[in-house]
Amino acid sequence: MFSGRRALRAAAVASATVLLAAVGAVGESAAAQPVHVGGGVSQAYLTDARPGTALTLVDDAGDRAGSGVADSLGSLIVRDLQPGRYRFVGAGIKSAPVEVTGKDSLPPVPSLYGQTLHEGLNYITMRDGVSLAATVRLPYGKKLSDGPFPTVIEYSGYQNAAPDDLVVGAVGEKVGLKDPQAPDTSVIVGSTLATQMLGFASVSLQMRGSGCSGGDFGLFDDVAAFDAYDAIETVGRQRWVSGHRVGMVGISFSGISQMFAAGTRPPHLAAIAPMSTTDDLYSTGLPGGIYNKGFANSWLRERVQQAQPGPAGGQPWVRARIEGGDKTCANNQKLRRQTQNVFKLIRDNPTRAAKVYQERSIPDWADRIDVPVFLVGAAQDEQTGPNWVDLIKHLDHNPNVWVNIINGHHFDSLGPQILSRWAEFLQLFVANQVPHTPPNMQPLGTVVFPAATNAPGQQIPPVRFSDSRTVAAAKARFKTQTPRLWALFDNGGGAAGPGGLSSAWQRSLSAWPTSTERMFFSDKGRLGSRPAGGTVSFAPNPLNRPLNTLKNASTDTAAAWGIHPDYDWRPAPGRSGLGFISAPLSRDKVVLGNGSVTLRLKSTAKVTDLQVTVSEVNGRGQETSVGTGVLRSSFRGDGTAPDFTTQTPLAAGFNQITIPINPLMHGFRKGSRIRVTVSAPGGDLPAWQFSTPATGGKVIDTVDLSKSYVTIPVIAGEVPGAGPECGFLRGSACRAYKPAFNGG
Repeated sequence: MFSGRRALRAAAVASATVLLAAVGAVGESAAAQPVHVGGGVSQAYLTDARPGTALTLVDDAGDRAGSGVADSLGSLIVRDLQPGRYRFVGAGIKSAPVEVTGKDSLPPVPSLYGQTLHEGLNYITMRDGVSLAATVRLPYGKKLSDGPFPTVIEYSGYQNAAPDDLVVGAVGEKVGLKDPQAPDTSVIVGSTLATQMLGFASVSLQMRGSGCSGGDFGLFDDVAAFDAYDAIETVGRQRWVSGHRVGMVGISFSGISQMFAAGTRPPHLAAIAPMSTTDDLYSTGLPGGIYNKGFANSWLRERVQQAQPGPAGGQPWVRARIEGGDKTCANNQKLRRQTQNVFKLIRDNPTRAAKVYQERSIPDWADRIDVPVFLVGAAQDEQTGPNWVDLIKHLDHNPNVWVNIINGHHFDSLGPQILSRWAEFLQLFVANQVPHTPPNMQPLGTVVFPAATNAPGQQIPPVRFSDSRTVAAAKARFKTQTPRLWALFDNGGGAAGPGGLSSAWQRSLSAWPTSTERMFFSDKGRLGSRPAGGTVSFAPNPLNRPLNTLKNASTDTAAAWGIHPDYDWRPAPGRSGLGFISAPLSRDKVVLGNGSVTLRLKSTAKVTDLQVTVSEVNGRGQETSVGTGVLRSSFRGDGTAPDFTTQTPLAAGFNQITIPINPLMHGFRKGSRIRVTVSAPGGDLPAWQFSTPATGGKVIDTVDLSKSYVTIPVIAGEVPGAGPECGFLRGSACRAYKPAFNGG
């Protein structure tokens, strides 16, 4: 499907014409409109026309392939093209031909990758002639001649390639001396941890359509994926790159981008280490088929704002660079007004079947990843969500995959216990060296964690296998002694103290668990081991609770990261929510995996939006949230699993609906009780908000208890210790238990 190692070895002569036509083709104007054109993956662009010029894109046969009008900056992009040769024509314009390629086309000839990079800010030319900003960063006190260095790339659309120092900029901001050319703290993994903790070189690669990079912002489209391919191949050939193989690192935005990049199979890619990614843009933007008007919406609005052309708009460093005379940065703003309206795309494409989601399918890219992977995420990630675990099965084909899951928040992928293994992985599979504990690594945690989370500082544990005699021996030990899946439980109750980033106990597994147990809903709000009869009705109302458990968490990205967040977790009042609770457990129950709630339900509405939440109620009457799922009933599919490609109104009478809860990760202790609540969406999560229609309490949903149950994933083992105090388990709100009106 995609060009990879074999394609790179294919006939270079045959693809030379692609490169010459696509990169830097200058138009031949019949009048006074010299323009610049380029062709890349599935699209062609034109710049430097007179604004308002009507343009047509024609193929080699002269047939129309697309059209448009040059925007206020004189630019136009035509998308969704088949591979082939095209020209732009218009008033006074007959451009040079451009070659459009597809995802299965050969990569450019290797000469494209002969670009030389230096320390500091560079501009790397892509296969379509667009250049991306890329800042080469070295450990303090080093210069390129001290190399070669193990090297990693951090790739995102945040203020990433801004060339100044992140730490110096962060300190300056605290004292009122903000540096507009300092990177965002969100790119700390590549710009600081890799360089100053591990002693690697790092390349901060700025995504197309953001910062000082050229092009339009496509939000993980195919063009951005193959930009990563071109950048990796360029960086990997640098004389100062050890072994001529690079890794990729990063959290969140720059974690997600690694999945697309690795799926293109660049020959010079050694390994990836994505943190706090997601499984699919649909599941984050429209969880359960319902638009996420909380964090996802605010994140998209920030991306739209930062994709505006500089110097008037965009990121702070763009204005600083342009005003300082950076002509390349200024020239790279020309295609910004061609960025598609992401909110219109979402409105026009409510189902997962839409091309906009198919093109950006992270699972599809994961199916192709063949390099070593160190994947980390949180079970209650309040930003990108916990559904990233669904990527695990798409990596089953790859023997060199190690997954860490921790209960907690988005930032908790950087917890000290995980960072130690992250360092081992990068030293082994990128640096190709026996792991060692760098002098800066252990004390770094005493500074980073308090600064980021207000949690106690703590030392990062030393790496393992430093006594190995050879790299091969160290790799063999890593593979045999590192489980495929490492689950870190009770984060917030470990050695760092209450609420600190420390897991109290762990489980090692060879795969993502699939074993489950059912518990059945019954009358009087009971949750038991056997089905029972009866029905119960409730009136879901999304407006009778706060949208979030944390005020402003959808825009304040660090609001949930503290020791004891100020959660406002309220029960659904009156008859607006159902509760079902078990008897006290006779034994410990370790829950890890994918859960769900199946309801036999009828409604007075054709479509009803529902939320289910699993929680623990301890012997002291304190309730702790564990996991939540939502679903718009029209996406119920066959009733056993949602189908987000089609929508079907509820039939008259009872319908079966299964609402996934992904994932569940918790240790239920003997004597505690399992609770399941059912309500309208909202009120149970810190940062996600759901665009669910107001019901005014007039919609009535009725549940047939005889065929309604919760499916809980259970693994073997006991739960040690007493567990964190109420409110200190990271990723979980805590409150006093109050029964619902139906008794549970």
